Amino acid sequence: MSGTGVGIGQRPETRKQMMVKMLWTGIWLVYLSAPVSDLLHGGHGVAAVVLGWLGLAGFVAWYLALLFRTGRRNAQEFVLASLAVLSAESALLVLTLGREWLVLFVYVSIASGAALPLRLARWTVPAASALMACLALVVTEGTEYIGALLIPALLGGFAMTGVRELVRTTIELREARARVAQLAANEERLRLARDLHDLLGHSLSLITLKSELAGRMLPAHPDKAAQQVADIEQVSRQALVDVREAVSGYRRPRLAAELAGAQVALAAAGVSATLPAEPDLTGVPEESESALAWALREAVTNVVRHSGARGCTVELLHRQTLDGPRLELTVEDDGSGGSGDGPGNGLTGLTERLEKAGGTLEAAGTRRGFRLVARVPAGGAGDIGSAS
Repeated sequence: MSGTGVGIGQRPETRKQMMVKMLWTGIWLVYLSAPVSDLLHGGHGVAAVVLGWLGLAGFVAWYLALLFRTGRRNAQEFVLASLAVLSAESALLVLTLGREWLVLFVYVSIASGAALPLRLARWTVPAASALMACLALVVTEGTEYIGALLIPALLGGFAMTGVRELVRTTIELREARARVAQLAANEERLRLARDLHDLLGHSLSLITLKSELAGRMLPAHPDKAAQQVADIEQVSRQALVDVREAVSGYRRPRLAAELAGAQVALAAAGVSATLPAEPDLTGVPEESESALAWALREAVTNVVRHSGARGCTVELLHRQTLDGPRLELTVEDDGSGGSGDGPGNGLTGLTERLEKAGGTLEAAGTRRGFRLVARVPAGGAGDIGSAS
């Protein structure tokens, strides 16, 4: 996430992000107004007030330190020791200064849920709440605070365990996605290596063999050596064609993938999109599918970059015409970008690409925006579907 936002499970990386997280965490410190009010207006002696301020500052600093460790691999012994210190400090302040300080145990409970795994927090959160209830029975008029603090302590503590689990799951999901992406890249490299080996292995072996034969025949049988050289040329040319076709296949866009990419691109640009479901392209020539995929990519790129549109509709239909079945792709937006004074390089190249596949392109402004219609031969495909 960019800017000042700090996502769940992410550590603050900049000063602004640190300030934002401190602000959100500091909002909940408003409930410390009771101890602060007690120090200001409780009628305590100077020594008690000074020690109270020092104790409160130390408590808040330690509490924030535990909260900012959420999502990290904590040393559980250190966390448990810190919670024990906070509990002891809270108990001392309650017994020394009075019932207003019972609220500190709510923060101890929340810190327990935030910094400990559920298997430990399910014991420490009730323990902190029980200790608070016991102290409330001991201090003067403390029972009046039990109902107001016990439920927030329990709910706040266990709510933070949920946040902690969400943080942990988010981090693991990101790591898993990174591993999957790496494995996919490795698999693609292996597949490319296998395909190139299958394509070139036989041809290169044959070229090597015929080169050796030509070398042996050259002194005594130059005519036969020339025939071997001609065969070498033919094999090498065919190998070059095979490699070019393979590379072209790797580069060929697929319509389903382009539809998914269009959804992501339009959403990222803040454009409301209506797109068809994944089409059934059984029987559709690869050249037709590839041409429509290029048309969709070009159209969506123009919508995102130039149109200023707020909405975009994509339709994919199967039509029966006098020239046979056709696939028709329509991309229409409500922007004001238009097509300029004439077709750009993108539309010109797209027109040529569609013509090679036996298709046509229409692109023109409308009263509401701009519309692009691409048509290609559909072969023997059935119904494709329309926008949903």
